Amino acid sequence: MGFLGNLGVIAVSAAVLVTVGRAVRMPAIVVYLLCGILLGPVLGLVEMEEGLELVSETGIALLLFLVGLELSIGKVKDVGKVALIAGSVQVGLTALLGFGISAALGFGLMEATFLAMALTFSSTVVVVKLLEEKGELESLYGRIGVGVLLVQDLVVIMLLTFLAGMSGAGEAMDAGTIGMGLLKAFGGMAVLLVVALVASKYLLPKAFKWAARSPEVLLVWALSWCFLMVFGAHVFHLSLEIGAFLAGMSLAQLPYNEDLRRRVHPLMNFFVAVFFVTLGIRIDLGGATDQIGAVLALSTFVLIGKPLMFLGILGLLGYGRKTAFLTGTTLAQTSEFSFILAGLAMSKGLIGGEILLVSALVGVVTIAVSSYMIIQSHGLYAWVLRTGFLRFKFLDGKPEITAQIVHAGEHLSGHVVVVGMNTLGRELVRRLVTKGEDVLAVDTDPNKLEDLPGRKLFGSVGYLSVLEEAGYQRAKLLVSALQIEEVNDLLAYRCKSTGTSCAIHVVDFSVVENLLDLEADYLMVSKVDGVKAQLAILKEMEVLK
Repeated sequence: MGFLGNLGVIAVSAAVLVTVGRAVRMPAIVVYLLCGILLGPVLGLVEMEEGLELVSETGIALLLFLVGLELSIGKVKDVGKVALIAGSVQVGLTALLGFGISAALGFGLMEATFLAMALTFSSTVVVVKLLEEKGELESLYGRIGVGVLLVQDLVVIMLLTFLAGMSGAGEAMDAGTIGMGLLKAFGGMAVLLVVALVASKYLLPKAFKWAARSPEVLLVWALSWCFLMVFGAHVFHLSLEIGAFLAGMSLAQLPYNEDLRRRVHPLMNFFVAVFFVTLGIRIDLGGATDQIGAVLALSTFVLIGKPLMFLGILGLLGYGRKTAFLTGTTLAQTSEFSFILAGLAMSKGLIGGEILLVSALVGVVTIAVSSYMIIQSHGLYAWVLRTGFLRFKFLDGKPEITAQIVHAGEHLSGHVVVVGMNTLGRELVRRLVTKGEDVLAVDTDPNKLEDLPGRKLFGSVGYLSVLEEAGYQRAKLLVSALQIEEVNDLLAYRCKSTGTSCAIHVVDFSVVENLLDLEADYLMVSKVDGVKAQLAILKEMEVLK
């Protein structure tokens, strides 16, 4: 069929199966893997070729870019000591026990090592997506879980660097050759890291401050920086994932990282979908029956062993049983990075296809089962509590903390949201603050927010997540000073659906009918209001009676 034909079949099939999967709350990643197995090994409709490999690799680069965007210094500080300790201990324990189980199942030294790596990491994509759907991403256990994932992501980058150093390794290579390869890889990693950190402090802030005036330019510049760092990784013979991660990490230190993450995410979703479908296409089902015992044993270890580890680690750190249980349940799966590591190791001849098969099948099982565990985590906790299993003294430490750790703008109530910091918007913010109102100013240009009083939020209100962060559902009033018809219509619709009062700026009378249909509460008509103001001034001057 050719590249476009294969890509079309993948896109249509994935879209149909994702729609079906939603009915049973099956995670999209699992659906993509099953889609690949169906299109490749089962039906033989799609075969791997160079174009699909390129799209797949682009998806992984964008995924690592997004992971890097999460790694701002502020977030690392906010995560705190608990995430670092819990993440480090869990990674070590899982790797050690996973190696022992894999060796007991009859796998060799290299195979057991890579299987242990595959079991160690949890899925950032699955965890963040499901916690966002539940509205518990900012809960105590959600914050700890995300912190642990950041620690795991750093370990993944180190392992990717290690694999780059092992490039071309074979039985004929001696220890000196391997050591030199590792030295070059970590040396190149250090150079790229220094470049990323220096750029984030001296080069990127000014450049992106200018680019932030246009959301489209900001996105293009961010992607350009991403692929420039990917090229740098290629020069040092490192994997493209390392360059993309460091590019994201350097941009994470800027005030635009949240907006960039929202803009890159939809683009990344398509490419990552192709990656997981192609991963399913490469799976050899012929050996699946031979590995079913190993898959079940390793999946059981991940689904039960990981939560038990976090139960013990967080309990010893002084957290209550509910926080420890919910954190462990959230991280009870393997990661998309497990597939990436196994795929890279196989491409370098370090492991065979059966290890990739086992890793993929364990991923399918654990991601599918843990997704339901996350969705039903509170009910599952209540059931386990009734069994008496959690009655351990070391879990009787800190009382459960129910307070949410929130971003600026969340949990505001009775405030006024002003969107669009043009001349009108800025004047409205200043006057409302002077009158004692709690005001949140929102704009896509951080330069326009700098000298304003009150609260400020950088982002595009075209994204529902930005409006939710602004707490628009609980606002006394939302005011749009924008002159963009489509956005104003959307804001009026959003406010109507939540019962929030809104005032919309109207420049052209042609848009009034739409806003009236959407039941906007107040319309600020510049031409009419301007004439009224002029008449009032003329009357004050006694020019008119």
